[in-house]
Amino acid sequence: MTFKSLLNKNTLSIVLALICFVLLFLAPLYLSAFKLSLLGRFLALGMLGIGISLIWGFTGILSLGQGVFYALGGYAIAMHLVLVQSGDKLPGFMARSFKPRILELPWWWAPFESPWFAIAMVIVLPMIAASLLATLVFWRRISGVYFALITQALVLAFTTLIVSQQSYTNGFNGLTNFSTIFSFDITTENGRRVLYLITVVVLLLVWLFAQWITRTHFGKVLVSIRDGENRTRFLGYNTTPYKVVIFTIAGIMSGIAGAFFTMHAGIISPRDVGVAPSIEMVVWVAIGGRESITGAVLGMVLGNLVADSVSSRFPESWPLMLGALFIVVGMVLPKGLVGLVESMRKSFENHRILDKQGKAIAELDAGEAYRMRQNELQSVKGLSGVNKGV
Repeated sequence: MTFKSLLNKNTLSIVLALICFVLLFLAPLYLSAFKLSLLGRFLALGMLGIGISLIWGFTGILSLGQGVFYALGGYAIAMHLVLVQSGDKLPGFMARSFKPRILELPWWWAPFESPWFAIAMVIVLPMIAASLLATLVFWRRISGVYFALITQALVLAFTTLIVSQQSYTNGFNGLTNFSTIFSFDITTENGRRVLYLITVVVLLLVWLFAQWITRTHFGKVLVSIRDGENRTRFLGYNTTPYKVVIFTIAGIMSGIAGAFFTMHAGIISPRDVGVAPSIEMVVWVAIGGRESITGAVLGMVLGNLVADSVSSRFPESWPLMLGALFIVVGMVLPKGLVGLVESMRKSFENHRILDKQGKAIAELDAGEAYRMRQNELQSVKGLSGVNKGV
């Protein structure tokens, strides 16, 4: 495949993505601080969407448990922010706990006083959890709906664990009331702008990394696994390490997304990482286009923008509306909104090719008619010369 053909094939996606990123960088000029913070949350979820696209759209692994890795990243950064806000005292929810009674900071909380340790844990904890889960499951060749159910059960168990440890995690209320990281207040108007721009930069880096990895030999093997894992094995590839690596990468992206979302929202709680939010993450990626990195980001951002306004107006009907939307998109737009744009592009290109072919055929027909006419004239002239000679 030549560079020119590759560029023509992905021109729409690349141009659309670049235009979107330019608009995102300019957003502080035309959005208020509140709307900027809201957009920052959804852009953070876009990183998570990229991870889902890599494992589901490119590898064929449907995971309903990305909320676990999202929570690990979110709680890791939130623990540091809570300790900074508390100063030398115990966090308020620990001081109020009585089962068990906590008199000093737990040993496993203490390292999170360092911002660098907390940032490292945003990556390390999801990486360890994702790699362990993937290794245990994929080495036993568990896939398909069984893997989806395992990951969903894992989210439920993890959420239950967080809620049950009220003294250490503040239970269902989650971790909140924090504002400072690296001595920088992220709740001020200027702080929100800086945090937003950092979010856009990190999202751009994650997007570029995903674009790169899907174009490498590794990425081609992932697509081969999606299209036919047994056939890929018959070709001599051990598919398990590929699946473990890409699932771990997706877990890291989810952890980073959780950390940025927590800083933008000012809270992380079990309601943000439960079964329903984990399924909703998959729904938005499907709507945007699971086989497109750009589509996954657009689906996450636009979907959450719609959900934020609609769910507040129709809280009881929203789950039914979301389920119906997923079914309709699955039946009508299996490749999402980006797939619809791509099909329209191909249709337009096919029409353009047919027009060119039609014009070429018409020119050939006109040329052939002209040649036949010239032959007839020459034949008539030849007959006239013969008659004159006679």
